Parts: sequence; structure tokens; C-alpha cells
Amino acid sequence: MIPGSEDSFMLTQIKFGTSGWRAVMAEEFTFANVRRAVDGIARYVASQKPQGARVIVGRDPRFLGETFCAMAAEILAAHGITSLVVAEPAPTPALAHAVVHNKVDGVINFTASHNPPEYNGIKFSTPDGCPALPEVTKKIEAEIVSGDNSDSARSRPAAPAELTSVQYGTLDPKPSYLKRLGEIIDLGAIRKANLRVVVDPMWGAARGYSDELLRSAGLQVATVHDYRDVLFGGHAPEPDDHLLEDLRKKMRETGAHIGIATDGDADRFGIVDADGTFLQPNYVIALLFDYLVESRGWKNGVAKSVATTNLVNALAEFHGVELHETPVGFKYIGELIMQDKIAIGGEESAGLSIRHHVPEKDGVLAGLLCCEAVAKRGKSLGEQLKAVCNQVGSYYPQRENFRLTPEVKAKFTEKLRSDPRDFNGREVSQVVRTDGLKLVFSDGSWVCYRSSGTEPVVRVYTEARSKKGLEALSAAAKHWIFE
Repeated sequence: MIPGSEDSFMLTQIKFGTSGWRAVMAEEFTFANVRRAVDGIARYVASQKPQGARVIVGRDPRFLGETFCAMAAEILAAHGITSLVVAEPAPTPALAHAVVHNKVDGVINFTASHNPPEYNGIKFSTPDGCPALPEVTKKIEAEIVSGDNSDSARSRPAAPAELTSVQYGTLDPKPSYLKRLGEIIDLGAIRKANLRVVVDPMWGAARGYSDELLRSAGLQVATVHDYRDVLFGGHAPEPDDHLLEDLRKKMRETGAHIGIATDGDADRFGIVDADGTFLQPNYVIALLFDYLVESRGWKNGVAKSVATTNLVNALAEFHGVELHETPVGFKYIGELIMQDKIAIGGEESAGLSIRHHVPEKDGVLAGLLCCEAVAKRGKSLGEQLKAVCNQVGSYYPQRENFRLTPEVKAKFTEKLRSDPRDFNGREVSQVVRTDGLKLVFSDGSWVCYRSSGTEPVVRVYTEARSKKGLEALSAAAKHWIFE
């Protein structure tokens, strides 16, 4: 019996955002709604490949993940689709690599990434390993509605009582993924530098990945939070500055040169320098771009989301590399990777990938590349950042979230549609609407507003050329919302 096959249930509108559908478990993320979502994905896959379709089913370590995977396998089988179920939690980038490596027709990944433990989610990636683009997710959403309209919960296609070997298989994405990372990363250089590394998988899907690969190369590696905890220590599994104190402590104990962390599904990274300083993802993306140009000679292009630091812009100009600025959502950067138009692409929210790799955020790769850069350059990341800023100037980025009352939100939404030429006394030199509203000023500073589609929150990104300038711009950005 498939969970969620009750005779009646409240229908929730399931919308896929920048990284799939996410919701709070037992509220909107129910067995019934999961069944509807997977049924919609199965309908979409079957419409693209009526015969012989195969789909990988994976998960992060969250509560009930195993149950959701088994449930998805049954639903896929009901549509004549063979599922390849991953038994253990696996990083999102490992699943993306497995899609391409095994030439299958997509992956259903039960993950809520960096969201708090009460959340879960479903992410669908297409046969190219890329997060499903809006044209695909719109079709899946339409298939969900079609299923709702044509079948009651009771009359949806019933899965067979027992799955046959044709309808069900298993898959371990780890060996081929680690092999690929070993081809990308110069493990010999890291070993030669005798780098000491601490790895923090934050109780997540990357347990046994970065540390195993580094140890296989003879490196000294220590770990923290290296066990399953569906509550992720009681907070969101997000590798942000304020949640990495245990990593810092272990670094001090072991005299580590670098600390690398990943979030719940390992598509995001967190990097701590030898002195305990947390490196903003903005800076990590810029540093690795600079490093790849130097170490690989890759100058085919670089991509960043509209909300990511203009330090990347400055380095692109310095190196003579074409710059691509995309909407927020790694799927847009993934498309450029597949077209081999960029050496690296990244988002300020701690996601990046590189040329000849998966078109998906890879937090494991990011941490290992940072290890390589420290080893080969013989300098800490902080020292490398200082050298880069000496070449192209300093940039100070920041992101803030503001919760709005209904009245303020209505007024501010109208303001976002305007074409402002004055911003709290500053002359606006450029208005960019790639995603949200970005206002660029003559001194190179900027502010970008993006409204949440799911809650009354506006995300505000600011960047200035000095700390004092950032403080003033941040205050002005907040005033513009509430004035």
C-alpha cells in the first residue's frame, strides 16, 4: 500500500522553485502531496520517453527519506518506469553525476538542502544532470494538476504489490563520483604540501566523501558531525559562519590549514581559513575563478548570478574573460557549463561548479578546489584574497532579509516596478532587471532587491568598495524599503 492513498485529502498547489519543491513535513510535505508530486514527475518522464525510461531515486539523511524513496519507486513502476534507488544518503552533485554517467532519464532527489530539519523537498534533475529548467517544472506542475483532475487519490494508477527486477534496481553513485573528483583535483599537490584538513559534513549527505578522497591520497583529515542526525544538531544544516564553531575548534586542535564544510545535501560549501576566518562564498567564487585561470589556463568565460559580487566582474576584465550574469538559480549557470561557455560559475549563496563537471552546485568540489589552491599557491585563502584585491580593488558584499507587513509589501512591490533614477540622494547609473531590481551607482556600488515568492520577505543584496560605504549603502537600502 502506498502511503498517502487515502480516499480524500486537501490538495496543495505544488510549485517548483529555483531548487525544486520544499515544504514543512506533516504540513504541506505529506505522503499524499509527495505522491502527487512524484506522480507528476512520472507522467512527465513517461511523456518524454514512453518506453524503457529509467530514473534514479535518491535522498539526503532527513527523516523518512527511505520511506519516500520506496514510495517513489512504486509510483514510477506504476507508470512503467524503472527506478534505480540509492540506498544511502548521497550528495546532490553525486546524483547529478550519476544521471550522466549511467545515461538515465532523470533523478528524483528527496532533499531540503540547507533548510531546517522540519523541512523536506523534492528536486528533479533532467538527463543532462542539470536542475530542471522552468520549462520542465511548468510541465511537471501541469502534470500534477492533470493527475488531480483525472484521478482521485483512490483511482490513481496503482503500483504492483511487488516490484520486479525490471521495475526496480539499486545504484551506488559514490565510486564513479569520487573517481571523477580525483581526476579534477590535483591530489598529488595537496599531498606534497602535507595539508592538514578538517571536514564538516554537518550530519549530511557528504559523510564519507571529501574525507575519504583526501585520506586515499595520504592526507591528514579530521572530521566533525560525521554521523547521521535527522535534526542536524537542532538547526539548519547550513555551512554559514555562525554554525561552524565546532569546525574551528577541531582545526585549532589539529593545527589544520583549512576547514571545509557542506550543507545537508552537499550542494553548498562553507570554507574556514587557517586563522579561523570564514570566507564569504562571494570571495571563494572569485578566488577559485582566479585560481582556475592561473592553474588550468581556462579563459572561456565566467558566470555569476545577478546578486553575486562584482569582484568576479573585475577579475573577468583583468583576465580578459567573458562575463555572464544570470538570474538567481543554478540551473541557468548549469546551462552555460553544458555549453562549455564558462570555466566556473557561482552564486553568492555558496553554490559553484566548473568546466567539464556536473551542471549542478557542488559543495564537495568547492572545498577540494580550495584545498588545492592553498597547497599549490603556498598561501592561505586570506592571503590570496588580499593579493587579488591588490590587483583589482576591494569589494564588500552583504545580504540581508527583511520581513514585510502586508501593507509595506504591497507598497514596496509597486515600487519595484518603477524605474528609479534617484536612490536616497544617489544617482542611479544603471537599472538591471535580470532578476528582481538591481540599481547600480556611478562608484560601482549597487543594491539588488528580490522578493520571496513564498513568504513576505525581501532579500536585499548590497555591495560597496569600502566597509564604510557598505554601512551607508545598507542603511539606504533598508530606508528605501520602509520609507
